[in-house]
Formats: sequence, structure tokens, C-alpha cells
Amino acid sequence: MLAALPAAPATPAPTAGMVWISGGTFEMGSNDPMFEDAQPVHPVSVKGFWMDETEVTNAQFQRFIEATHYVTIAEQVPKAEDFPGAKPEMLFAGSVVFAPPDHPVPLNDNLQWWSDVAGADWRHPEGPKSSIEKRMDHPVVHVTFADVQAYATWAKRRLPTEAEWEFAARGGLKQKPYVWGDVFKPNGRYMANTFQGHFPEKNTGADGYRATNPVKAFPANGFGLYGMAGNVWEWVSDWYRPDYYRQLGTAAVANNPQGPSSSMDPSEPGVPKRVQKGGSFLCTDQYCARYMPGGRGKGAPDTGTNHVGFRLVKDAPPPR
Repeated sequence: MLAALPAAPATPAPTAGMVWISGGTFEMGSNDPMFEDAQPVHPVSVKGFWMDETEVTNAQFQRFIEATHYVTIAEQVPKAEDFPGAKPEMLFAGSVVFAPPDHPVPLNDNLQWWSDVAGADWRHPEGPKSSIEKRMDHPVVHVTFADVQAYATWAKRRLPTEAEWEFAARGGLKQKPYVWGDVFKPNGRYMANTFQGHFPEKNTGADGYRATNPVKAFPANGFGLYGMAGNVWEWVSDWYRPDYYRQLGTAAVANNPQGPSSSMDPSEPGVPKRVQKGGSFLCTDQYCARYMPGGRGKGAPDTGTNHVGFRLVKDAPPPR
């Protein structure tokens, strides 16, 4: 009698590792005076969608690399013709890394704490001597918008819109300052990975981390999504404009807004930006408290850093 053949491994469900977000209408934005580009608060309606339960991890991104042999932007040496006038010694494979000074500095010049580091990439978050070997369950970082789009195509998913991301981050709460409610540290408990101490030179790590954390290290929000505040900024699909919410207005509900058709950032005219959401391990009320769900970040699509990652969504039928 022939031995039974082993069963073929089950094909992963198309929405494995994702949470169904039913959609609905909510008040988007923030009345916080720090967030002028997130005003006015305005009504928005989004359709239902699936969303990654966590940020995409190093382990997940490694599977993509092994399957496709994709080379991220940070791992490529820039072409001289794309950067006319650049000195040859500045054309190296690498990325932008948080490099805190050893003393207090004015907070109006972020070049005081960021550095272009040769050899920094998703495998080497702080530079060539660093490794993700013990950080496979941390979010992948140093990914540009193009890198994220390549991963999304492979995974048959897409980036969320800014509206979808914020609706999901709020977890069913209405205009609360944090994705978990009204108080930053309920009962003295840290709920997200942010910056403690004096920014930028001294992070005490009181929440347990000075850089990224495992994607499920802190509690999920009301929809079962982890890391919707702090840890790493997350790319979304929208172009950034500080006046976009004013263009939408408050008179009517915006249905599934896709963002403006082009970008404008007054702080860097001529440099297009995409929206980023959720804040990171570097956010602090001394400088950037944009771990609040209504806060908005921005980034040049061709630039990755060691505090920016992503998660994806999928248009598929809801669970039965």
C-alpha cells in the first residue's frame, strides 16, 4: 500500500495578518494649535478595507527581497547625472540616520541631529556596523516611497490614503488626542514608543526603547491595530499640502478623499512631499507631538530614514 503523500502547504489567505476596518464617517484632523496643517477638522467618509495589523517588519521585507531580488534606493549609488553639481564624495549608497548631538541645540535646525550615513539601509539601520539580526520583528526602515510601492505590488496590496489611515488609527474613538484615549500615560503606563528626556541629545528610554520596538510591544487600538502611534512614521499615498484641509472645507462630507493632485511644502519650495502619519520614536511634545492621530508628517518620496516605515491595505470583501 502506498504511503499517503504529505498535504500541500495551505496557501496563505490574501488578507492574512490584516484587520478588517468597516469604514464610516469621522471627524478628520486636529484643533491642536501645533498642527496648523491639520486644520480645520472636517467630516470624512471612508469605505471598508483591510489593513495590516502591524507595520511591515524586517522579516516580511526580507521575504520580499528574497523573492524579487529588489534593491532598495538606499543600497544604490546615486547617479551623477541625477545630482548635477554634487561632489563625487557625496555620491554614495546610504541613507539618513538620527545622530543626536552630545549637548542641547536650537530646535529650528534639524540638521543638528540628522546625518547622511554611508552604508545605512534597511539591513543596517544605524550604518554598516549595525544589523537587524535581533530586530526581525521590528518595522523595516530606510524605505523610500518607491521601495514601498515595489513591496505593495509584490504583496498585491496598496498604501492607505491619509483618510483611511487616520480613520483606522482612531480605532472608533471620536476626536481623542491619542489613539487610546484622552491621557498620554493612563495609570502611568506608556502606550507608545516616543521620545523621553531632552530632545534631541538625551533620550532616557523610559518607555523601554531608544529606537524602534517590536511591532506588538505596545497595546493595540480599538480596531486591533498595533503601532498606530510612535515607533516609526508610516507612508501614505497622499501628496502633502498644508492647505489641503482648508480646500476640502467643512460644509460637506468628503467621500474617500485621495489627497491633492500635487504637492506644495512652503518650507522646501520645489521639493514634492508625501504625507506620513503616526509619529515615531523621536516624537516629543518639546518638538514634534505628531504621534497624535490628527497630526501630519511629510517626507520627500526619494528619501528614507531610520524612523520611517509603512503598512498596507487591501480592497477585498469583508470577512464572512
